[in-house]
Amino acid sequence: MREVARAAGVSPMTVSYVYSRPERVSAETAARVRAAARALAYPGPDPTARSLRRGRVGTLGVVLGERLTYAFDDPQAARFLAGVADVCATEGVGLTLLPTTGGPGDVQRVAEAGVDGFVVWTTNDDDPVLDAVAARGLPAVVHSGPSGRGLPVVGIDDRAAAAEVGRIAWAGARRPVVLAFPLDPGRTRQLLEGPDVGEIRFPVTRARWEGLRSAWTADGRAPGHLRLAVCPVNDAREGESFTADLLAGAAPPDAIAAMSDELASGALRAAAAAGLAVPTDVAVTGWDDGEAAERAGLTTVAQSLREQGAHCARIALGRPPAWPEVPGWRVVVRATTRPLGH
Repeated sequence: MREVARAAGVSPMTVSYVYSRPERVSAETAARVRAAARALAYPGPDPTARSLRRGRVGTLGVVLGERLTYAFDDPQAARFLAGVADVCATEGVGLTLLPTTGGPGDVQRVAEAGVDGFVVWTTNDDDPVLDAVAARGLPAVVHSGPSGRGLPVVGIDDRAAAAEVGRIAWAGARRPVVLAFPLDPGRTRQLLEGPDVGEIRFPVTRARWEGLRSAWTADGRAPGHLRLAVCPVNDAREGESFTADLLAGAAPPDAIAAMSDELASGALRAAAAAGLAVPTDVAVTGWDDGEAAERAGLTTVAQSLREQGAHCARIALGRPPAWPEVPGWRVVVRATTRPLGH
């Protein structure tokens, strides 16, 4: 900076003002300083040093709990991140995506991230990244759990919503199946039967399974008759493939409650390919109420992940929340389920 000042014939403070407070420098002087800077290959003050002086970076970190491409491939994650980006744009701050791989580098990546706060997309109960986020002492929030570590959690009551949509999904059913998210980071594709399906480490999967199970057993039906079809990814193709296998099996389902609209859309395609009538032969429900759900006439749980993302971003940036701590939800009944009492 001193060399630029000497070449431009101004003081070092004037050079600093050109980059940090340009309104205090005349246009002619600023042009002279920038010409000298270009000649000397000076890029301007170090933004890292400037951030240290100001005590903030101007960037919000989002910990995905997934590989980086997940942010673009998964429709639910994309809607949530759109809400985060809305607030970042309004507040004039950047957005840093921090993917995790399950390896030892995850904690270090969080510990060294140059951000002003953290939003954590839903992860598993014992993810060490949560401890790393809490240890930073920055404003932070977790979407849909897990809870603990002193970090606030934003998300709907998944268990209550699942119990309500399950009451509709299981009307008249004898061979029900839950088309589910992964149980743990291993993401194993599996079909589980019986009341005890083992440990479920993802809070969202666990809460939705518990709610759907409670809806099935509420009228005294045997818990062992409810099957859990675990999909490794939230993708319509996976939902279609798994449903096709189930429909071709010895006990084809007559009701499928999917944990997302994407999985439900796949189930509807598989039912159509098998020549089955919906909901007469097989009822289907989804979750989120995206545009595709409305087009398909899908019974589903309506929630706004975009609003939840914005809510999380405001908390992590220390701004007053614009929505209640527990976001709302409702069940939207359409053409893919049987009438209650059927």
